[in-house]
Amino acid sequence: MTPPATRQPALQPSATPPPSPAERAHQLQVARVARLRGQLAELDALEQAHRAAHLAQVAPLQARHVQAQKQLVRALDAVLAETAGTASLSAAQRTVAREHLCELAQSLAEDGHADMAALHDAHSPETLAQKRRQRADDLRALIEAALGAPLDGLEEASPEAVLHAGFERLRAAGSEGREARQLRRAARKARADQAPPAVQADADALLRRLYRQLASALHPDREPDPAQRQRKTALMSEANAAYEKRDWLGLLALRGRAALDHGTALPEDSLAALTHLLKQQVAALERERAARQQALTRLFDLPDGVSANANTLRQACIDEVQRLEAALDEAQQALAQTTNGVRLKRWLNGLRRR
Repeated sequence: MTPPATRQPALQPSATPPPSPAERAHQLQVARVARLRGQLAELDALEQAHRAAHLAQVAPLQARHVQAQKQLVRALDAVLAETAGTASLSAAQRTVAREHLCELAQSLAEDGHADMAALHDAHSPETLAQKRRQRADDLRALIEAALGAPLDGLEEASPEAVLHAGFERLRAAGSEGREARQLRRAARKARADQAPPAVQADADALLRRLYRQLASALHPDREPDPAQRQRKTALMSEANAAYEKRDWLGLLALRGRAALDHGTALPEDSLAALTHLLKQQVAALERERAARQQALTRLFDLPDGVSANANTLRQACIDEVQRLEAALDEAQQALAQTTNGVRLKRWLNGLRRR
């Protein structure tokens, strides 16, 4: 006997209707803001972690290397001050020792170790001040030749000031066409992204309304309880910062923390205005992310074209540790040569042949 056919249950309609195009557009921008904020938080954590690694691994080696270099400078100073004897140096060896002392002392002095400046000037035919003046003049001549015009007002400037002024002039001279193209592209993008005046006005009104709601509820002067007054002062400070940045989501989060009434759902035209606000916030966060990446690249001296991330910063730390270990070993070996006349002469002869 054939069993009776089972009856399929009727499909039930979805409890919630699918989002409208305006709701989907709004949700997309909310997700982009959240993603960008997460990336900025990751960059902050990355900077802190790499600073800690630098402090633990690189900074001690840097200090030991500087100390070894200073000891070598003082040892060479003592050698050059010795009277002629059985272990006395030849004229060529003394010249090499003096040049090496001055090179090390100049590098240390320019890094802020003022005690090395006097030792440099005691053995160099030119003082550090004279060298800096000559370097500034050479830089200015080189930049003026490239520009085909004088750099006025920099006659007594430092090398750093000349280099900065020259770079700005060269950049301006070479980038006029590029900047004009960038301005045209930015203007086109601004026109494409520009919301209709009614949408912009609606967005401004919604933002202002939410801020005023928070300001009314969180004003610390209206709170008699000291603990609550302190809490509201902190929340009001956050609200001011969020309103200044036109951060709609930040103001919404504060409204939730303040336990204020959320009100009814927003109509479609208000969603369009808020989506526009969020697009502006996304653009600002993208600019902040790019600036943070560039700052990390400069801070930790990454090679040109290398983006700052966990792997590149870790490798940069490893490379710097290896470089410093090699430099420290070289300085310590050189220092050991100064304690024996024969080894000292052999070492100086080796420097001379380089």
